[in-house]
Amino acid sequence: MLGRLLVQLPGCPSCLATYRLAPCSNVLRCRPYLPKTRGMAADKEEAMPSGQTALPAKKKRKRKEKPPPLPPPPLPDPSSFPPYKPSPHFRFELIHQSKKSAARVGRIHTPHGVIDTPGFVAVGTNAALKAVDGAWADAEGLQLMFCNTYHLLLHPGPEVVAGAGGLHAFMGRRDRPLITDSGGFQVFSLAYGTVHEEVNELKRSQGPSKHKTGNLMKGVTEEGVRFCSYRDGSHMLLTPESSVEAQKAFGADIILPLDELPPYHIADADLEASLGRSHRWMARSLRTHLADPRRQAMYGIVHGGMSIDLRRRSVEYLSALPFDGFAVGGSMGKDREDMVGLLRQVMPMMPRDKPCHILGIADPATLPQLVPFGCDTFDSCYPTRAGRHGTMLTPMGNVRVISGKFKNAHHPPVEGCTCYTCKTHTLAYLHHLKKANEPLMSTLLTIHNIHFMCTLMSDLRQQILADEI
Repeated sequence: MLGRLLVQLPGCPSCLATYRLAPCSNVLRCRPYLPKTRGMAADKEEAMPSGQTALPAKKKRKRKEKPPPLPPPPLPDPSSFPPYKPSPHFRFELIHQSKKSAARVGRIHTPHGVIDTPGFVAVGTNAALKAVDGAWADAEGLQLMFCNTYHLLLHPGPEVVAGAGGLHAFMGRRDRPLITDSGGFQVFSLAYGTVHEEVNELKRSQGPSKHKTGNLMKGVTEEGVRFCSYRDGSHMLLTPESSVEAQKAFGADIILPLDELPPYHIADADLEASLGRSHRWMARSLRTHLADPRRQAMYGIVHGGMSIDLRRRSVEYLSALPFDGFAVGGSMGKDREDMVGLLRQVMPMMPRDKPCHILGIADPATLPQLVPFGCDTFDSCYPTRAGRHGTMLTPMGNVRVISGKFKNAHHPPVEGCTCYTCKTHTLAYLHHLKKANEPLMSTLLTIHNIHFMCTLMSDLRQQILADEI
């Protein structure tokens, strides 16, 4: 009977030893299964086999109190900069000022060509328009292209581009102007936007990476911003000086200083602190640029979120510095109504003798509302991205070519459009390409959308010249 009882007793669920007639003797591993009829100390003493002692109780570590943050350094005095002198390589020419609004027609002269304003700027993230050769886009009327310093830093790197003779030679775009950003926007938006798209495309082309793509931004200090490469996981530091040095190697006609991109929902005190840091970073960027201007122009970037007071302070400070032009960046609200309302108040504050660029906004519905404020150039990846996803921009609204109603639409996609796509192919063919998942669809729709945006801006310029806007 006793032998049968011993066999039937269960094993210890932690170390699988057999209980037999007593608890498992492996006290160090099975403490959760000791008798709990008295205090913890008495239980350990009773259950502890001879020759073994209980582990000493862990001492609670006192958390070190963080020292209070140091006060931010003061803003550089504008009087410490040299006065602005127009560059022989860059100038803004006013052609016509509308009598009806602040809208204007102008030309920006650069070492690699003229930019008619108001103008659309396509985004070539990795020094290329996705699915389209730059020459095809130029043939549809594109003049200025936007390239992203963040992505070019990760690959191929400034040394490779400089070895080719700069971006214009590297891309084979020697007679058209280029603009590069500082890389700050992508670093501060690593979890969404264009960086998210690049990560996904990298995964699709190379397979899953062993490097984590979450929490890539590691911290922001007065020195700069630390982040990890989404390509190989390497740690990098982007400072105002290193950003400008990279853009010098790239050789774009227009470059931008490093700035901070705070989120839309942020406390007023944090927004003000972020604005101060952006101003200090931009001043450092400008000093680095002025030490070696080459044939490049630098724009200051107006920040301040949705606060009109902070936007005014930003305009006042930056306009006192010798920038060649200005851009409006940062958060502009949660929707188009917020953004238009903000720019309606900000644009009258901007200097009128220099060009003004609107960062990240260039959709057909918004541009006619912003041009009357006096904005000159607009960049956005929306038109080309929409094309890659099967959407054509038309005067009647967006057209999704995947719709089954276009299966037998044997006519030009947009009647009267003079782009290569509409002159050569039918809507039924584009529908077929989308359904068959053919890459050619992305190329043809991107060509059309670039043509549509350039034609839209040309029409707006004609309306300004006629004082209709």
